[in-house]
Amino acid sequence: MVDPSAMLTGLFASAFLAATLLPGGSEVVLYAVLAHDPHKLWPALGVATLGNTLGALTSYLLGRLIPERKAPAPRALAWLRRGGAPVLLLSWAPIIGDALCVAAGWLRLPLGLATLFIAVGKFARYWVVAQAAL
Repeated sequence: MVDPSAMLTGLFASAFLAATLLPGGSEVVLYAVLAHDPHKLWPALGVATLGNTLGALTSYLLGRLIPERKAPAPRALAWLRRGGAPVLLLSWAPIIGDALCVAAGWLRLPLGLATLFIAVGKFARYWVVAQAAL
């Protein structure tokens, strides 16, 4: 039998790493956790969302470290300048999500708003995956 806390720890690690510039498949891990134990829906959603949000905030913080004269990801910058923090709802999307988080940090979008929109977007994606697993 698999230790439930080990499953959730692995899910957190997978979700965190998947949200950084490293590739990862946290959706597969979430699916596997829920297929193994559907009663872990809310803990698994919480752990995956937290891990993925913290990973995205790592990218945000890296963006803050980029010198002003070296603008990252022009397309992401344009979207964020036009739409503001709500564009970070798309932070879950492959490829553009990382760029959006880095650009949000570079633009110095308010951390609280950035965190809110990132977390909502991440949760929504994991909710869809969870529904497929149940």
